Amino acid sequence: MSDLITTDLVRLDVDLGTDKLDVIRALADVVGGAGRATDTARLAEDALARESTSTTGLPGGIAIPHCRTAGVEDPTLVFARLSPRVDFGAKDGPADLAFLIAAPAGGDTTHLQLLTKLARALVKPAFTDALREAETREDVVGLIEHELGLTPAASAAPAKAAAAATTGAAGAAAVAEAPAGTTTAGAAGGRRSLVAVTACPTGIAHTYMAAEALEAAAARAGVDILVETQGSAGSTPLHHDTIAAASAVIFAVDVGVRDRHRFAGKPVVSSGVKRPIDDADAMIAEALRYADDPHAPRVEGTVSAAEESAGGEKWTHHVRRILMTGVSYMIPFVAAGGLLIALGFLFGGYEIVGPGGDIVVKNTLWNLPDPSALGLDHALLDSGFFAYLGAIFFVLGATAFKFLVPALAGYIAFAIADRPGIAPGFVMGALAVDLAGFGLPQSGFLGGIIGGVLAGFIALWITRWKVAPWARGLMPVLLIPLLTTLISGIVMLVVLSKPLGKLMDKLSEGLTNMSDNSSLSILLGVILGLMMAFDMGGPLNKVAYAFATTGLAAAATASDAPELKVMAAVMIAGMVPPLGLALATVVRPGLFSLPERENGKAAWALGASFITEGAIPFAAADPLRVIPSIMAGSAVAGGLAMALDVTLRAPHGGIFVLFAVGHTFGFLIALAAGTVVAAACVVALKSLGESDAELEPV
Repeated sequence: MSDLITTDLVRLDVDLGTDKLDVIRALADVVGGAGRATDTARLAEDALARESTSTTGLPGGIAIPHCRTAGVEDPTLVFARLSPRVDFGAKDGPADLAFLIAAPAGGDTTHLQLLTKLARALVKPAFTDALREAETREDVVGLIEHELGLTPAASAAPAKAAAAATTGAAGAAAVAEAPAGTTTAGAAGGRRSLVAVTACPTGIAHTYMAAEALEAAAARAGVDILVETQGSAGSTPLHHDTIAAASAVIFAVDVGVRDRHRFAGKPVVSSGVKRPIDDADAMIAEALRYADDPHAPRVEGTVSAAEESAGGEKWTHHVRRILMTGVSYMIPFVAAGGLLIALGFLFGGYEIVGPGGDIVVKNTLWNLPDPSALGLDHALLDSGFFAYLGAIFFVLGATAFKFLVPALAGYIAFAIADRPGIAPGFVMGALAVDLAGFGLPQSGFLGGIIGGVLAGFIALWITRWKVAPWARGLMPVLLIPLLTTLISGIVMLVVLSKPLGKLMDKLSEGLTNMSDNSSLSILLGVILGLMMAFDMGGPLNKVAYAFATTGLAAAATASDAPELKVMAAVMIAGMVPPLGLALATVVRPGLFSLPERENGKAAWALGASFITEGAIPFAAADPLRVIPSIMAGSAVAGGLAMALDVTLRAPHGGIFVLFAVGHTFGFLIALAAGTVVAAACVVALKSLGESDAELEPV
C-alpha cells in the first residue's frame, strides 16, 4: 500500500496564489511532481469540478478541496500551509491550511477509510493547531500518520501531543465499538437519542466531517446520537431498533438519502452537508425541538418493523427496498409529465396530440397558430396563444413520460449495485419501451423491472472482480457500464424481449376485458383501493400507483382508454384515508387525542392533494382499527370510480386536477362515499372499544 502522504507532498508557508482555483491547480501540480499522478490535468480538472458544486472552505481556516478521479491510482493527500491565506468560501474567513484529497475512481476500501479518518480529524482544533505549529515537513507527516493510526504513539512528540489533545480513551473506545460506516456519540442510558445521515457527492471529506461535528455537538448537549455516514468507505445501515428509539433524525446531505424510507414518520431536520460543520449545535437543538413538536416536518412514507431482524435485512425487505427505490425515483417523472400533459389538454384540447410538435417547431409567440385551421376545436377560448401554450406543455410532458420505465429500471439497478448500476439500468429500461422501431415487442414496466434487476446484479458482480491497480480507475467509468450493458442487453434482446412482450400484451388484454366487463372492472377498482389504503404510501400502495401511472403513460393520448379509469380509481382511493380520518375527528373528536385532532386538520389538505401518507399518524397510533376502516373506504371509492366510468389524465394533484377528470360528478361521488365509509368505520370501531367515560373531552 502506497503512503497516503510523504514529505514530497507537504508545503510549508508557501504562496500558491491569491485565488482558490490557482491553489487547487498548484496542489495538483505537487501531486504530479511527486510522481503520484497518472494525469495531472485530469486531477486538477476533477478537483475544480468538485469545487464548483460547493465550496470546500471550513471554519477554523481550513480548506479541503477533494475529488474522486482517474488522474491518480493511489489515494493521495497534499498539505500546504498557505501564506498569504486564501478564501475558499468559509464563513469565518480565508484558509491557511489546505488539503487536497485525491481518491482514485476505483479506490480500495482500506485507503478510503484512511481518508475518512483524516476528514474527521480536521474538525478537531488541537490537530489543526499542531499542524500550524509544525516546524518541518517530517513533523507534518508524523502528525497526520499518527492521527490515521499509521505510526506508533512514540514515533514523534508532536504526534503524541496531537493525539492526546484530539482523542480520549472513552472516545476511542466508542469508535472502536461502533460498526464501520456508523458513528456514535454518547452512551448514557436514559438520555434522549437522535440518528443522522451524512452524505456528500464524492463521499470523501464532508460526509465524515459533518458526522464528527454532529457527534461533538450532541455530546455537548447531553444527547446520544448515531450517525450513518453514506460515503466512499462504505456504510453500515443503522439498525431498525436504533431508528425506532430515536426522537428525531437529521439529514445532512447533498445527495439522496439511501433507503430513506427506514426513517419514515420521524421528525426530520434537513440541510446540506456543510451546515453541521458550520453550526452543528443549532442542528442538534432544532432536532430536539422538532421531537416535541407534533407539527414538525416528518420523513414521508411508512416502514414495517416486522420485516427487520437483528441479524440483518431479510430477503423480503431487500426485495421491497429494491422495488421501492425504483418507484420512488420514477414518481417525479410521472408527476411532472402527467401534469404537463393534462395542462396541455386543458389549454390546447385533446386534439393537441397530433399537431403539438409541429406547433412548437413552426410557431412562436409572435407567430401564433390558428386553432381552427389545425383542428383544435377545444383550445381554451379558441385562442392561438393557449393552443401554443398547450402544445409546449404537451411536448414537455410527453418527453418526461418517456423516462418513466428507464428511471424505474435505472434506480432499481442503483438500489442493487449503487452508482455503477444506474447507466446499464437506464438502458435496459429504454429497451423495454423503445423496441417497436426495431420490430420487436415492447415489454413495458414489467420489462423495466426485470431489466433493472438484471443490470443491477450483473453490475454488482462485476464490481467485485479483483483487477489490477491500473484498471481500478477504468472500472466505474468504462468497464462496469460497458460490460453490464453488453451482458444484460444481450439477455434482454435474445432471451426475454419476446416472452415479456407477449406477457404484457396479455396483461393489457386482461385489463381491457376487465374494464369492459362492468362487474370485473368494479372488482379491479376494489382491489386497487385496498392496495392504496393498506400501507399508506408503502410498497402495496406504490405497486398500485405504478400500475396506474405506467398505464397512463401508454394511454395519455387516448380518449377513453381503460388505463384512464384505473388512474382515476387509484387517485380517488388514495385520497380517501386522510379525508376519512379528518372527517372522523370532526364527527367524534372525543375518540381522538389532541395531537390526532391537530393532525386531522392537516389531513384535509393532504387528502385533497392525494397524499395518502396523511393517514400514517392515525394508523401508527391505532393500526388494528384505523387500517381496516380506511381500506373499506378506499375499496368503496375505487369500485364506485370504475362503476361510474370516471377517467383521469393526470397522475397526481387530487382535487386540483379536476380539469383532467372525465365524469367529474362521478369523481366527487366516489370520493365522498369512500370518505364517509372510512369515517363511519373508524368511529364505529373506536366507539366499540371505549365507553363514554373514557372518551377524551374536547
